[in-house]
Amino acid sequence: MVAVEDALKNEAVRAYIFRLVGEDGLTLIEKFPAEGEYSDEELAEIVEINLNSVRHTLYTLYGKRLAEYRRIKNSETGWLTYLWVLKFQNLDTVLSEEMDDVLDILKAREDYEVLNDFYICNTCGLRYTFDEAMARDFICINCDEKMDHFDNDLLAEALKRRVESIKENLGKA
Repeated sequence: MVAVEDALKNEAVRAYIFRLVGEDGLTLIEKFPAEGEYSDEELAEIVEINLNSVRHTLYTLYGKRLAEYRRIKNSETGWLTYLWVLKFQNLDTVLSEEMDDVLDILKAREDYEVLNDFYICNTCGLRYTFDEAMARDFICINCDEKMDHFDNDLLAEALKRRVESIKENLGKA
């Protein structure tokens, strides 16, 4: 089982969590009691964070399978209480899935860059594929200036290196 404290020592994990739930969410995770289940109201009181921020964080973590809840019903009032616990043992799987998604996006972008020839308007900076430029007679639709060929080899190579690096990190090289 991955301890929350140990996971948050890793700067990459910390940055991911921060991007996911923000500063209040990171504070909640850091101060979340190690043992037991807690309601959102109890957590807001313990951590001294706004209840809405606590709920937002818990539901975000739940969506990523990093938190779970158990629902209990008060037999007298009929009110439901959700008791929460962190599940950071799923962190490696979640991060791996996120990296797979990033890899797919970067691979698609790399393919787009490699498979297309580009033209750019040096006045306003808009970039067009060859087909788009040709359809506009190589005149920018934004400022009516002539387009020039754009060499995207550096961008395509950078994307290729990044894709290969991620594949290597994921053991897919």
